[in-house]
Amino acid sequence: MSSFTYKEIKGDLFSCKSDYSMCHCVAADLRMGKGIAVKFRNKFGQLLNLQKQNVQPGGVAIIHDQQRYIYYLITKKSSWGKPTYELLHSSLIAMRQHMISHQVTKLAMPRIGCGLDGLKWPKVKELVCTVFQLDALELVVYNYEAQK
Repeated sequence: MSSFTYKEIKGDLFSCKSDYSMCHCVAADLRMGKGIAVKFRNKFGQLLNLQKQNVQPGGVAIIHDQQRYIYYLITKKSSWGKPTYELLHSSLIAMRQHMISHQVTKLAMPRIGCGLDGLKWPKVKELVCTVFQLDALELVVYNYEAQK
């Protein structure tokens, strides 16, 4: 029996506890010049490490940050392109394999692929839940609200 739990909360993804691994979508060129990717780049750096991994669309680049992992889901070739649900699915599977082999049980994410990338959240949510439904995973999706 799995103990997959899913919840969505309002707030800043970067306020999640440090024992949560995190993920977001990027292009294979790793430009990370817009949206939440800029925050990931500024907070976690390690750009050379990510570039050396040379991950292609449908894969996942990974950095280790203290006791957690930061997953860069490579969902498109170039930063000006658009991802597909198929590539996102493939990247999620790649991330899941790493999470299982490294006993990652907590994951925080934004509404991946739905900001600048334009994917539809109901479909992405369904994909995410389908990929992880059999895992002992606590998944928290942060719905960002700009500070008023």
